[in-house]
Amino acid sequence: MVAPLGGRGAPHRPVLLSETIQFLEPQQGGLFVDCTVGLGGHSEAILESSTDARVAGIDLDPEALNYATERLARFQNRFRPVHANFREIRSILDESERHDLRGVLADLGVSSLQFDSPTRGFSFRFDAPLDMRMDPESQGITAADLLVQQPEEELARIFFEYGEERHSRRIARWIVESREQGTPIQTTRSLADLVQRAVGHSKPGAIHPATRTFQALRIAVNQELAGLNQFVATAIDLLHPDGRFVAISFHSLEDRIIKQELRRLSGHCQCPPRLPVCSCGARRVVEILTKRPVTPDRIELDQNPRARSAKLRACRKLT
Repeated sequence: MVAPLGGRGAPHRPVLLSETIQFLEPQQGGLFVDCTVGLGGHSEAILESSTDARVAGIDLDPEALNYATERLARFQNRFRPVHANFREIRSILDESERHDLRGVLADLGVSSLQFDSPTRGFSFRFDAPLDMRMDPESQGITAADLLVQQPEEELARIFFEYGEERHSRRIARWIVESREQGTPIQTTRSLADLVQRAVGHSKPGAIHPATRTFQALRIAVNQELAGLNQFVATAIDLLHPDGRFVAISFHSLEDRIIKQELRRLSGHCQCPPRLPVCSCGARRVVEILTKRPVTPDRIELDQNPRARSAKLRACRKLT
């Protein structure tokens, strides 16, 4: 989802925009669900493709939803904003909408509005409270709460599994020692500084040493991986025959889940090789349109370096 955020007069260009439209094929009209509408760039391109296209734009972030609604106001009732978790897609769509669902787009991860906010705690570029909730109005746990409440072993697991951080145990130990000394980590700057001290300075040109820790915390706070495979199956089940599903991910954990679920739904068993009977429920209901994930080209990367880790996968629902 991450792309540069311009002013209200210069909306951002979303990642892999032309490729997304190519796979979704909104020119034929119908209903499309933008599961993470963000700043509205993908939805705008869908609505511009056909006067018969409609979009239900879902987002947990009220600020992003307000921005997208303002940006897409010229399309009037062809755009419907929905403040919800995209995993609730089945309950979000009414019966008539399900009969006309032609495409689902899931542009996963943090949005530019969140990443560039100096107060939301998603980035260590700004010194801010460690919040990281995609819906700041929710009663959910913040990143600071998580660092205070979780034991050392659980913190190490989060950093290792969600951030693929090889120094996970050392970072977790330092965090726990800091809170035991009466100085719990509560701001982005203090966390970034602690991680840098714990693992050492990065080499010139390498990512900041706290990058993986911040990613892991964000995933844990928002439970970004929970139920992702079930969402993919549900979204495809709701699609009209010949409908398209497109997912854009920004880290290997999301991409792996999407890849495996699409393979299962294309009829490839995902069970361990020695299992005598298939228990994963593999069935051929989609045709995978991307044998390999689609990634940004050099021109897009030059314009938007944040897109470097984006991977797009797409499929078509069979009749």
